[in-house]
Amino acid sequence: MKNKSLFLVMAGLMGLPLFLPVYGQSHTPPSLIVRSDDMGAFHSVNLACVEAMQHGIQTTIEVMPVAAWFPEAARMLKENPQTDVGIHLALTSEWDLVKWRPLTPCPSLTDENGYFYPALYPGESRPGIALMEQDWKVEEIEQEFRAQIEQGLKRVPYSSHITSHMGCTRFAPEVQAVAIRLAEEYNLSYLETDELRKRHNVTFVGYNGPHRTAAEKEESFLRMLATLQPGQSYMFLDHPALDDREMESVGHPGYEDVAQDRQGVTDLLCSAKVKAEIERRGIRLTNYNELTKSLPRSTAEAEGVSAEGLKKYLDAVESSGQEMHSLMIVRHGKVIAEQRWGDHSPARPHIMNSVSKTFTATAIGFAVAEGRLKVTDKVISFFPDKLPQGELPAYLDELEVKHLLTMSVGQDEHTIDPIRQTEGSDWVAGFLAHPIVHQPGTQFGYNSLASYMLSAILSRVTGEDMIDYLYPRLFRPLGIVGVTTQRSPQGIPTGGWGMYLKTEDMAKMGQFFLQRGQWNGKQLLPESWFDEATAAQIESLPPFQRKEDLKVTPQESDALYGYGYQMWRCRNHAWRADGANGQYIVILPDQDTVVVTTAHVPDMQKILDLIWEHLYPIL
Repeated sequence: MKNKSLFLVMAGLMGLPLFLPVYGQSHTPPSLIVRSDDMGAFHSVNLACVEAMQHGIQTTIEVMPVAAWFPEAARMLKENPQTDVGIHLALTSEWDLVKWRPLTPCPSLTDENGYFYPALYPGESRPGIALMEQDWKVEEIEQEFRAQIEQGLKRVPYSSHITSHMGCTRFAPEVQAVAIRLAEEYNLSYLETDELRKRHNVTFVGYNGPHRTAAEKEESFLRMLATLQPGQSYMFLDHPALDDREMESVGHPGYEDVAQDRQGVTDLLCSAKVKAEIERRGIRLTNYNELTKSLPRSTAEAEGVSAEGLKKYLDAVESSGQEMHSLMIVRHGKVIAEQRWGDHSPARPHIMNSVSKTFTATAIGFAVAEGRLKVTDKVISFFPDKLPQGELPAYLDELEVKHLLTMSVGQDEHTIDPIRQTEGSDWVAGFLAHPIVHQPGTQFGYNSLASYMLSAILSRVTGEDMIDYLYPRLFRPLGIVGVTTQRSPQGIPTGGWGMYLKTEDMAKMGQFFLQRGQWNGKQLLPESWFDEATAAQIESLPPFQRKEDLKVTPQESDALYGYGYQMWRCRNHAWRADGANGQYIVILPDQDTVVVTTAHVPDMQKILDLIWEHLYPIL
């Protein structure tokens, strides 16, 4: 293991990852959100936001569901799922030659042509064009905000927060109250009150000096960077676009040089000089989701863990000679240690392999809780159009959802897997046609296509992609964004493998299980599901091994402690989500601890052995 980056958590602030590297730095650097507003307003803005996303310092994009170019913006964002996205609520349409309308009937918010008014606040130079001069109705504002949020989430389901275009959520207390309530309802962050910004210790910053030209913008931004204080969080926002024919048509009295001005913003966000200065000063670029929904940080000693003992465990991992990528330890809901190797940064998603199965089973749990299916439902009932011709294979009509969850389908695990290797094949039809050699529910047999069947069933009963289905129920409440997955030839998420998540996302999932479905005081999934999911539903074996050929004992292998719903039991009353090559979410309920690893190792048991030998005794 080379190029180690080791961080022991030394301080916690507003949920942001604040670390003191053991190799140096004496203070926590400032954090900065770089936010671009109004994506969707113009094609030029969309192009500029993507450029600043891929080549610049931009960390967050605000997209406008009411604007004409929103569908293109949504497509572009879908192609860049790691971007932090906010839904930019709008009640005004400020430009003279380009207008947008509300998504709902709301006559108190529109002019005689059905467009939003150009301004929010009255001005002496153009009387009568401001929303505040009209007899606006808060009921219509709530209706319109709700429609914009739902349209945004429909097209960009991983959106993490809401913001306001031209301050439209802040012009009256009752409107502010609506925005706060809707943010909570949709599990979206909202920072547009003094109290909320204070809670997250974030301060707005702008240009420090003249900023009319591109050169002035760059120099004023650099001067602003020099004022940022260690341990504090800041937010900078502006409006990038390109200087092209489209933007030359955009403007209003008092602001005519829009194209040139906004090209200067794009140049600033992509400036090599600015990027170098941010790196030189050690400023940490962050985003809304990290600011508001990261796990809190603490120290080992504060959470009742010996710092010396923790260091010995980390040293043992380091000296194990395995290709580790990342490690995170959460104790009492707070991160107490984090370690990374090579180029595996906190923002980089990692392949989950079979850890994906635990997320798929959890999606089934939500569907069960909503009454969409039961674990005793017969699998063939969901796919009457996919059944093999003629007489059904033996036992197929007995196969239940529960048997898929517990890897007790009864198919030969050595012959079922090749179905997914055949290019263009229908995996559901292939699974249903494959022989079942043991009565379902009687024998454990590792079967990743069974997990795929769970994903396919979820698509049938919900009409939704599994990833989209989980966003409002699991991902958004936990602050998990930018999830991607591999898919079958039919476009269905693979379910048993192929998801990509960040290390902290894995830790959040472990904490969700540790808290038995509760998050921030809300019970998202009934506790009873966790009783079933984490219980030893069937006697387990190492993958692709037969009982008669078994050569290891429970003292040597954590694969022999039973299997629940797409989750393994471990020694010491622990549970784990388990993916090939060392992807682990290990949950120790008695110790109120979660241990997460990503890796590429041949000996996965060695990772667990190090936990039991060095970490478990100090918890």
